[in-house]
Amino acid sequence: MSPILLLVPVLIPLLSGCLLLLTPDWPQKRRNLVCFLVTCGTGLLVLFLLLQVRREPVTLFRFWGDFSIVFGVDGPAILFAVMLAAMWPFALLYAFSYMEHADPRGRFMAFYVMTYGVTLGIAFSANLTTLYVFFELLTLVTLPLVAHLQNAESLHAARLYVVYCVAGAALGFIAMALGTLDGGGMFRYGGSLTGRFSAGVMAGAFLCGFFGFGAKAALFPLFHWLPVASAAPTPVTALLHAVAVVNTGFFAVVRLGWYAYGPAMLLGTPVQMICVGAAAFSMVFGAAMALKQRHFKRRLAYSTMSNLSYMLFGAALMTPGGLLGGLSHMLFHGVIKMSMFLCAGAFMHVTGKAYLYELDGVGRKMPVTFGCYTLGAMSLTGIPPLCGFVSKWRLLTAGLDAGTPMAMVGVAALLISAFLCAVYTLTVSIRAFFPKGAPEHSAIREADWRMLIPIVTFTVLNILLGVWSGPVISFLSNIAEGIL
Repeated sequence: MSPILLLVPVLIPLLSGCLLLLTPDWPQKRRNLVCFLVTCGTGLLVLFLLLQVRREPVTLFRFWGDFSIVFGVDGPAILFAVMLAAMWPFALLYAFSYMEHADPRGRFMAFYVMTYGVTLGIAFSANLTTLYVFFELLTLVTLPLVAHLQNAESLHAARLYVVYCVAGAALGFIAMALGTLDGGGMFRYGGSLTGRFSAGVMAGAFLCGFFGFGAKAALFPLFHWLPVASAAPTPVTALLHAVAVVNTGFFAVVRLGWYAYGPAMLLGTPVQMICVGAAAFSMVFGAAMALKQRHFKRRLAYSTMSNLSYMLFGAALMTPGGLLGGLSHMLFHGVIKMSMFLCAGAFMHVTGKAYLYELDGVGRKMPVTFGCYTLGAMSLTGIPPLCGFVSKWRLLTAGLDAGTPMAMVGVAALLISAFLCAVYTLTVSIRAFFPKGAPEHSAIREADWRMLIPIVTFTVLNILLGVWSGPVISFLSNIAEGIL
């Protein structure tokens, strides 16, 4: 089966989103049904195509020379596409409840669905040009979601989001253009450069791409947009901070470093040291900033910054073990953070409150929500046998195996940030279940089933992926070693 069929699951959500924009007067039930059928149907189609499509990439459109739109399937594409296909329907179900009384719901659902299609386009990209085009489209379709509430806070968040993404795009363009001119930019494990430009020039271009694409992964210093974007509705922040936007930043860096420029060119260079050092600093900085926050979602947002830097640290080690750690943390962090953001959103939706000092005793009224949050916090800290331990252990051992001074700095940063993670996540649970006083929350109840099902589902995955991580790690090892 031809890879050109990969265009179908990209187009279905995009066209469906356009339809929803053109039919703002549709009844809510009809709109929700269309969104759910499109999301679930696209997910099933993705899973079917991943089993059937040939691995040779196909060119869909050529701009000029090697600058072309090319789709294909390989190991990283399978991983990212399966994550999207599995997570999006549950996030959408949660959004049905969270956004039930919000206006305008039609516009929100339209861009929410369109984001699914664009992110799948990133997953199926087979060269740097395609990745870059869909990477920038992602900014455009998520901007209305960030600005959805149309108040001063959300509009400020949208402006900041655009500024940082455009700055990152400018840096990423340098890496994309030079990588395409030197070797065509096709994704091949180990890199595809031909040596047209000097190693110094290409190393500098990679550094631009690392920080440019890393802007969506909230790499220091291009991180300010992420905590501010928590002003968006929780279904948006859950996807921004757990799946769609932040993971595309890491995914793009992996494609750039491992499949276009190649680790052999970068290993042991000053550029690699800068990348590892930036990731290590961002780990600790994000964790320290999370500890300072009193707003529930903003604390989780800085936590995302810290954990995305774990992944970038793994990729920047330029070893298969480091890449394995980064890929496993991309998957496991996505599961954990989806659960935690959805729990935070359920609390905010039910109580109308958003700050940590307002949490006292709420866990006793919402035991399922805060029980799931606590398991997520334990996993994010790295407590076995939950899945966060598996990926953090892989990153720790990869750093030790690398043995370079900068890798040791990264290992130290990982341990420090893990300790800070325990403090800033578990203190929330302590406050929710063991308040200092005895506040009365008689009117508070659990959120409805459309919120609880996604929360519980991601919590169960958190446990299962920790206890039975062997098959998943084996699959990810094949990707990290270039077998898939």
